[in-house]
Amino acid sequence: MAVPVTAPERPARRVSARHFVRLKLRVLGNNFRGQGWRIALFVVGVVVGLWFATGGFFALAAPGLAGEPRYALMVAAFGGGLLVLGWLLLPLVFFGVDETLDPARFALLPLSRRTLVTGLYAAALVSVPVLATLIAVAGLVVTAGALGGWPAALVAAVGVVAGLLLCVAAARAVTSAFATMLRSRRVRDLAAVLLAVLAALLGPLQIAVTAAVSQADWGRLAGVARVVGWTPLGAPWTAGIDVAEGRAGAAVLKLLITVLTVGALLYWWSRSLESAMVGAASAGPARNQRGTVGGAVAQLFPRAVSWARRDRFGALVARECRYWWRDARRRANLITIAVVGIFVPVMVNLGGAGFAASAEEGFSVTGESSPVLASLSMIFVGVLASLTVANQFGFDGSAYAANVVAGVPGRLELRARMTAFAIYVVPLLGVVAIIVATVLGHPGWLGMMAGTLLAAYGIGLAINGFISVLGAYALPETSNPFAMNTGAGVAKSLFTLLSMIASAAVAVPMVVAAALLGDVWLWLALPVGLAYGLGAALLGTYLAGDVLDRRQPELLTAVTPRR
Repeated sequence: MAVPVTAPERPARRVSARHFVRLKLRVLGNNFRGQGWRIALFVVGVVVGLWFATGGFFALAAPGLAGEPRYALMVAAFGGGLLVLGWLLLPLVFFGVDETLDPARFALLPLSRRTLVTGLYAAALVSVPVLATLIAVAGLVVTAGALGGWPAALVAAVGVVAGLLLCVAAARAVTSAFATMLRSRRVRDLAAVLLAVLAALLGPLQIAVTAAVSQADWGRLAGVARVVGWTPLGAPWTAGIDVAEGRAGAAVLKLLITVLTVGALLYWWSRSLESAMVGAASAGPARNQRGTVGGAVAQLFPRAVSWARRDRFGALVARECRYWWRDARRRANLITIAVVGIFVPVMVNLGGAGFAASAEEGFSVTGESSPVLASLSMIFVGVLASLTVANQFGFDGSAYAANVVAGVPGRLELRARMTAFAIYVVPLLGVVAIIVATVLGHPGWLGMMAGTLLAAYGIGLAINGFISVLGAYALPETSNPFAMNTGAGVAKSLFTLLSMIASAAVAVPMVVAAALLGDVWLWLALPVGLAYGLGAALLGTYLAGDVLDRRQPELLTAVTPRR
């Protein structure tokens, strides 16, 4: 009897980081196939990134090229520290992170946590921002080489690579951690507080740096730079400068600090990444719902919109209100408005007034703000608040098909969405006006600030209503609220710039009135700004609604994620 001969089984290939990199490149190629606009945006992003990278390169190489060792340490410490902070905060506030390889899609595969983290980490290093950052920080290698020769340049090169690894690890760890936190409503307040604290720490730092620069106390700045150089923010960037100054031991310790920090961030990322892949936290015990059908319908309306009529408009408003509070992506944008909208205007107005520092009195305001400067800062806040709706249909994704099938009129759709968004944002704008007026010591400016805020916000809603219909793009299907599809970050930045310029231009009359009318404008600004903003928003929904009626199928295609 013949025994069948079977071919020997081939051993399973071990998955490594290069497989993730190859997979990302293949996904990128597939996303660009037949999508001319994505290719164009990618090319624009590369050109802009290289332009900024070249500027950063010469800025960081300037001390070495000029033979100024005095400024080399300060440029390396402060420039590198700002770079790390940018990688930490910008993904949370503006652009998001590239989720070409969604971690959730690997949840059912037999991959260890180490393999998944190292693979995703390697794939994250293959991106335009990483390349631009590498070109920019290469200027530190030039500075170290010019001041200390090739040994300093070699150590600086190692430090630059380590610093780049630190930036990417920090960005991924922070966004993954906050994605997990924001998905749970029990800790959303803690997430908001943490983001607010991070933003608040930038204010005192700005005040300290502004005061030191205005007094040209370079000795104090050099001391601060040495302290920053021993933190993870500045350690990798200043290692080459230490070798140039004859402190090789300090350079070794700084590189060790960087390596340990990168390891800690990757460990933190692995823990939050695993939690994100498992799924959302439990919503808690189900409530015992009793009552009639009318009571069940009433429960669909949050308390904030209990006044709404039980018709199609009221249902749309109630749905959008629930989404803004419960959807992690939308909640992340509300947190962004709260952080940037409160702290940045305060710092801008105080910075415009000027500061002085002394050992006896500390920091003090040396100048006076003005209604024009206050109005400009309020326009910034109002425009920023309205930017969130620039891709409001992208939040819905394929779920927008329900509205298309139901035949919801475009004007009604946009008016309901803007009303729901305003329920959360308008009270926040009032808080901003009160805080800024109180901090500046001009409570009489409250009406002017509130009117300018409402005008800029209403104008921004009108303009972003058009952008949301004409320039919508799909968001990735992931649990990370800060994730962006390939090319979407460039699209978002371009639409953001266009919207901010257009909204600010239309809101300029509020600033002109503050400059020309004097005290009379303090009384007229609130009613005029309210009427201006409300009228602009209604006009925007009227005009953009007609465009939406004609483009519903195209809009649904644009916001539907590609598999």
